[in-house]
Amino acid sequence: VQLVEYGGGLVQPGGSLRLSCAASGFTFSSQYMNWVRQVPGKGREGVAAINSDGRTDYADFAKGRFTISQDNAEAPMYLQMNSLKSEDTALYYCVVVITGARGQGTQVTVS
Repeated sequence: VQLVEYGGGLVQPGGSLRLSCAASGFTFSSQYMNWVRQVPGKGREGVAAINSDGRTDYADFAKGRFTISQDNAEAPMYLQMNSLKSEDTALYYCVVVITGARGQGTQVTVS
């Protein structure tokens, strides 16, 4: 299993980014997946989750601003982030919930 996150970058407050998570070695549609984020010196926190039935769940700070999606077995998993705030600055990872497998992350900086 290999996961690769991309799409991060520098954005101004109020801006948007779409993060992508590409996978090899398995299909998203059979997995329960998370986006998590980590700020240096702080613990990792869950951002959003999607299960194999397409049901989604969000951290309170992400509700109304972020959208997790995964369209089909061949497509990446996405995290659409709107109305970004400085406190959203973090390294974002996609994670396979059952195994804990994750990629290297993609940095999001809101400034």
